[in-house]
Amino acid sequence: MSLARAEPTMPEEHYLNSERGLWSWLTTQDHKRVGVMFLVAVLLMFLLGGCYALALRLELLTPEETVMGRLAYNRAFTVHGVVMVWLFLIPSIPTAFGNFLLPLMIGARDVAFPRLNLASFYLYVLGAALTLWAMLQGGVDTGWTFYTPYSTATGTDVMPVLLGVFVVGFSTIITGLNFITTVHTMRAPGVGWMRLPLFVWAIYGTSIIQVLATPVLGMVLVLVALERVAGVGLFDPARGGDPLLYQHLFWFYSHPAVYIMILPGMGVISEAVSVFSRKNPFSYRVLVWSTVGIAFVGFLTWGHHMFVSGQSTFGAGAFSVLSMLVAIFTALKIFTWLSTMYRGSIWVCTPFVYVLGFIFLLFFGGMSGVAVAVTSADLHWHDTYFVVAHFHFIMVGASLMAFLGALHYWFPKMFGRRYPEGLGVGTAVLIIFGFIATFLPQFLLGNQGMPRRYADYPEHFQPLHVASTAGASLLGFGFLIVAIYLGWALLHGAAAGRNPWESRGFEWYSASPPPESNFHEPPAFPHGPHDYARPGIEPEVGHAL
Repeated sequence: MSLARAEPTMPEEHYLNSERGLWSWLTTQDHKRVGVMFLVAVLLMFLLGGCYALALRLELLTPEETVMGRLAYNRAFTVHGVVMVWLFLIPSIPTAFGNFLLPLMIGARDVAFPRLNLASFYLYVLGAALTLWAMLQGGVDTGWTFYTPYSTATGTDVMPVLLGVFVVGFSTIITGLNFITTVHTMRAPGVGWMRLPLFVWAIYGTSIIQVLATPVLGMVLVLVALERVAGVGLFDPARGGDPLLYQHLFWFYSHPAVYIMILPGMGVISEAVSVFSRKNPFSYRVLVWSTVGIAFVGFLTWGHHMFVSGQSTFGAGAFSVLSMLVAIFTALKIFTWLSTMYRGSIWVCTPFVYVLGFIFLLFFGGMSGVAVAVTSADLHWHDTYFVVAHFHFIMVGASLMAFLGALHYWFPKMFGRRYPEGLGVGTAVLIIFGFIATFLPQFLLGNQGMPRRYADYPEHFQPLHVASTAGASLLGFGFLIVAIYLGWALLHGAAAGRNPWESRGFEWYSASPPPESNFHEPPAFPHGPHDYARPGIEPEVGHAL
């Protein structure tokens, strides 16, 4: 690697010090500060959900009761699922990195509706507070899916959790509308649709899903509340309702929600692969149109969650084929990323290690997704640990790799400082290994018939549960190291300079950290956001590992 040309310095004025005091943060309309506040909030939720995950793995160390009873176990896995799905995985990348980066990437001063942007943050906080308050009152035992008729009949306090998720849904819709409007109306001159950064395309596709699908979730939560409070017979067979109606409505939102989690991650990977391969994307248009394709087909796949519900053979076959279409668009992305790396000048640094982890987990988890989309195979694996392992590989593993990759790639842009690169690479390898060690045994457990959501199990499953808990311990240790060195870097890290990765991305045209107005002058981008083909790249700082 080349040596640094000059020691970079921090800009004197930037968005972090333009105004001082807690009140200036709480009332800010700066998209960058809102993004940072979302980042802090979702990290706190990740910490909470992760602690509950470790508690669950500790309980499953032995076949009988280890650290908690069965009712406590039911409530613990509900907290884990609700917090991780609704409060971390769905909002994490769009709210934190989308808010911070989208205006920078299109040359805008801010998002289209700055006040609404701040309001979406407070709606998120309000929804999270309602949800966690219910947990403090004794907890809920429905699981994160709130399946009826149990959720309308259980004696646990379901209403505040439903209300909390409902409010968080409003935050999601507002954020999506804001991003769509911003992309349509605030692009700098010369930034056409086929010149948008791939991360912006991913956030745009995600926003469309958020705006179209989330109202369905809000509606079904209201219907559950009506049945629970007013006794309306919608889902309870004893009142003339149909629980399958709930499943249709819930999964119509919740399967596209998987793509709300994974599409932003694919955008992160598309950016990082090009930067750290020092090459143009193998096919920009394939990456763009596969994003659109996944966003569209995602609405047509909900029925594969209901293969065992008694739906017709034709219906099951149709949903099976439609589900596999997603694999085609996903495969196009993976082949494009690998082709971009081929004969590239690969720079193995922390974000790139997370890129490799993302691609592996997405491929492995995606192939298991194709398997469960086959009706005959799904009948064997339905509601077993095989499904748990499958959706953790995709929803958690791949999304988490993208989140950590984004955090390390844009950390210098957001905070103007560098973290210890060697420690970052080593910890990334540890986290990927820990994740695989945690969930690979669960594929075997599920294939052998271990059902999900059970606190007790036959003794012959114990070795695989012990292996899974050991993997979870490694994973938790890895996250602790990341928290320590990034916390240290925030206070003591060396100045990063404007563009430490030598990226061609538009967001790096501003200082690191950016000024309050994003750009000191109206930006004019002389090349594309992934244009590494033309000579004359003038890096500000050389590679520093």
